[in-house]
Amino acid sequence: MTRLGVLVNPIAGMGGRVGLHGTDGAALDEARERGAEPVSPLRARRTLSRLRRALAATGERGRPSITVLAPPGPMGGALLEEMGWPYQPLPAPEAARTTAADTRRLAAAMVEQGVTLLLFVGGDGTARDVAAALARTPAQSAPVTVLGVPAGVKMHSSVFALTPEAAADIAAAYLAAPGRVGRREAEVIDRLDACATPQLITTMPVPAVEAGLQGPKSGGSSMATRAGDLADLTALGREVAATMEPGRLYLLGPGTTVAAVSQALGVRASLLGVDVVLDGRILAEDASEDQLRRLLDAHRDATLVLGVVGGQGFLLGRGNQQLSPGVLDRIGAGNVVILAAAGKVSALDPPVLRVDVGDDAPAPVLSGYHRVHTAPGRSIVLKVSSG
Repeated sequence: MTRLGVLVNPIAGMGGRVGLHGTDGAALDEARERGAEPVSPLRARRTLSRLRRALAATGERGRPSITVLAPPGPMGGALLEEMGWPYQPLPAPEAARTTAADTRRLAAAMVEQGVTLLLFVGGDGTARDVAAALARTPAQSAPVTVLGVPAGVKMHSSVFALTPEAAADIAAAYLAAPGRVGRREAEVIDRLDACATPQLITTMPVPAVEAGLQGPKSGGSSMATRAGDLADLTALGREVAATMEPGRLYLLGPGTTVAAVSQALGVRASLLGVDVVLDGRILAEDASEDQLRRLLDAHRDATLVLGVVGGQGFLLGRGNQQLSPGVLDRIGAGNVVILAAAGKVSALDPPVLRVDVGDDAPAPVLSGYHRVHTAPGRSIVLKVSSG
């Protein structure tokens, strides 16, 4: 029997729009104090709605039926009930406020129940918890394939699909023919604390599909390339800083690439957040979505400076969720500057830039083709994709 396990981390990603970098531990309380709202149930719904339609079409062609397993309540069952999708309930979370321990316990229960695919909704922390559960299951347990629906703040790991819709398509293909699709190992990568460099934690088996899964976050391809890129980006940062217009608001996205602009200005970069500069001085450091909206309402002219996530090609939706569709609309088309190391761009496969802002449609400000500046006087034009 083909079995699908559905596991939702209901607090994943809540910190993104309010300027936090996760919801682990005390960060959840701070996120709620800042007015954060759940995002993972919405992304889970996008995946499950599309997946159910695909499975219904598959069933009409005589394929085996799918049994869905999920915990009741906010970790999956409540959403399935709203959709009218019957499921086999697992033990409920132990308290109204779910924890990482609930994720590990329920993932282990799904493995023991022999799910064909464990579809989890969350971020890198959720992936770590699922991996920990798989590592503790008895050796005689049937192998379980996993797939992540991106709903966290960071999502450096390659166990995630590119978008909720891509997750549905991959899950449908795998459930229809697990043996034909096959499995491959994918990396679980996470920060051990908010300021640490992301590290390889372990690997988990995911469907061996050719498209739809994101690669792990990575940097340049060699030390020589990185050294050359560093000099180019330092010079590029000076160029961007020197051409900033008086009275214009500049939003500096996260990452070491854009930090070259902050360095040239002589201001501190938050590295993980979005900083706002006006006339060479910091107006807001590590700003939330609400802060960005208010500043943009007060300053009509604004430019957004973005870097590219190495190995993945993401411009939006990975660690910068405060750059929401509402913020982007205020910035406007033609006011986005993209910076990236030449080695980072050449390593993209396929050579496209990606946007995952939480809506089904791409943000109009970042659609079509955009110029990526790699050094003073050098650039390349790449397509921006929302899929």
